[in-house]
Amino acid sequence: MAHDTLYAQPQEPQGPAPGRGGGRLAAVLRRWDTTVVLGLIAVVVGAALLVDGFATGRNAEFLLLDAVAIGLVALPMTLIVVTGEIDLSVASTLGLCSAVMGQLWLSGWPLELIVPAAVALGAVLGAVNGLFVTGFGLPSLAVTIGTLAAYRGLAFVVLGDQAVADFPGEWTDAAVGTVPGGALPWAMVGTALLAVVFGILLHATPPGRELYAIGSNAEAARFSGIAVARRKFWLFVASGAVSGLAGVYWTLRYASARADNGEGLELAVVAAVLLGGVSIFGGRGTLAGVCAGVLLLGTLRNALQLADVPSDTLDIVTGSLLIASVVVPNAVVLLRARLGRPRSGSAPPPRPGNAP
Repeated sequence: MAHDTLYAQPQEPQGPAPGRGGGRLAAVLRRWDTTVVLGLIAVVVGAALLVDGFATGRNAEFLLLDAVAIGLVALPMTLIVVTGEIDLSVASTLGLCSAVMGQLWLSGWPLELIVPAAVALGAVLGAVNGLFVTGFGLPSLAVTIGTLAAYRGLAFVVLGDQAVADFPGEWTDAAVGTVPGGALPWAMVGTALLAVVFGILLHATPPGRELYAIGSNAEAARFSGIAVARRKFWLFVASGAVSGLAGVYWTLRYASARADNGEGLELAVVAAVLLGGVSIFGGRGTLAGVCAGVLLLGTLRNALQLADVPSDTLDIVTGSLLIASVVVPNAVVLLRARLGRPRSGSAPPPRPGNAP
């Protein structure tokens, strides 16, 4: 396999020649992330018209604050899933880092030291996942299900059932502070800047193209000279570190360090990543689509909460979106392949796992 071909992100047939404006527009409209953006716009407009209290600056602020933790953790998760792996321990890492924050605060540590310590702890927990996956060759699904339970259990060992809630007001106020004159939280500004960094890394650098190559065919990537194990290991470290950062934000936002903080967050993160168009099989997806998926999921849940929909129903909606984000793109690719079945000797249709 040629080196340039290996690095190229798999693409669907784009229809008319790219030189024609109509062909480019049709190609954009066929992209899954475009569908997600249009879905986001439809949900926002529908909620503004139908749900009392949705179209207010105060609610927009709460919506974005809720989306920060999911958005943060979804950034490294996107890169991990692009390589064909997954990290289900992110919420437990968040909870353990939050519990350690509380215990260190009770021990008299200043927050100036606690915050970097929590992020460093997250990186260590991610490195443990990476070691088992890349060093021992174990499947990431099994490893991170195991550490999901282990890290959550350790959080209760560290802090028990108690909640630590006497953090300084200037820190907790900063976690929920907004840009002057608007409803945009500073935490979301920071998340957006971090998203730009991850987006440049994934889409505009050779290491990012290598991640797509790994997800498309790890063996071919390895034979081409890509350090597959090393790339995956550092992705898990990044996932742990960002989950630790999300634990700091969660703790300060709610002014409470608890062992059960972030419980169940991994479902929303994975749903947002897949809803944004990242293939669960690896090798395909964009960070812009994931950001739209985070906002779509957060907006939908916010609107349903304002409509007094029970929390159990919200979990059903999240799970349904998770299933739909896997089934629908693959069904579309299979349908297109069936309708435009290639003649003998032509290239085979794309595999469902590469659906946008």
